[in-house]
Amino acid sequence: MTLKNKTAIVTGSTSGIGLAIARAFAAEGANIVINGLGDADAIEAERVAIEREFNVPCIYVRADMMRGEEITGMVAAASERFGGCDILVNNAGIQFVSPIDAFPDDKWEAVIRINLVAAFYSIKAALPHMKSRGWGRIVNVASAHALVASPYKSAYVAAKHGIAGLTKTVALEVAEAGITVNAIAPGYVWTPLVERQIPDTMAARSLTREQVIQDVLLEAQPTKRFVTVEQVAALAVYLCSEAAASVTGTVMPIDGGWTAH
Repeated sequence: MTLKNKTAIVTGSTSGIGLAIARAFAAEGANIVINGLGDADAIEAERVAIEREFNVPCIYVRADMMRGEEITGMVAAASERFGGCDILVNNAGIQFVSPIDAFPDDKWEAVIRINLVAAFYSIKAALPHMKSRGWGRIVNVASAHALVASPYKSAYVAAKHGIAGLTKTVALEVAEAGITVNAIAPGYVWTPLVERQIPDTMAARSLTREQVIQDVLLEAQPTKRFVTVEQVAALAVYLCSEAAASVTGTVMPIDGGWTAH
């Protein structure tokens, strides 16, 4: 198990990509900290399932990604339980689709804070632990929208472009400290986040559900298939392995060929 005795914090990991990454890390022997919102019983069931299936400890910290002090507290909770933080995955994210001249101010603030500002707070809190150990892995889950744009997603595209820049900057700052910092840029992955944006896109573009899936979402991906959460998780595991010790400062597409256009 390549991550045995490492401690991994995965934000936004109660479902979708984050949960798949947490489970993949657990399969490699890591101690797991999951985070996110949702039904308390469902979250507890996922936490227990990780412990039982992979025989690793797993704790849940309900930190609000809108609040810097709670993000800092999440890292402190991981340190208190496991003695530090070796791996940080910034995965928490939300989406809102609207023409910019009708974009609600509160939605803009929320998308930027959860998708970008939260990563600043978690990295700032986790880095001292990694530096003290001379080893660390930071993986920021960006998006193909960190590399290209789409209409009606101004806040999300701005935040994900920001994540790309943050990734490169931090990678340079810690390059000699045994810490790597990379971003994964998935195309459309079938997750609750993608499913929830379909009605907004239907309204914004006057399309049917099937038209949104085929002509908006999958139209961008030459493979015409959704990326799977397991594929994204496997890339995250690779980036946290010793095989990827010289891979840092990258934004890695996993997008069915979308950004090859």
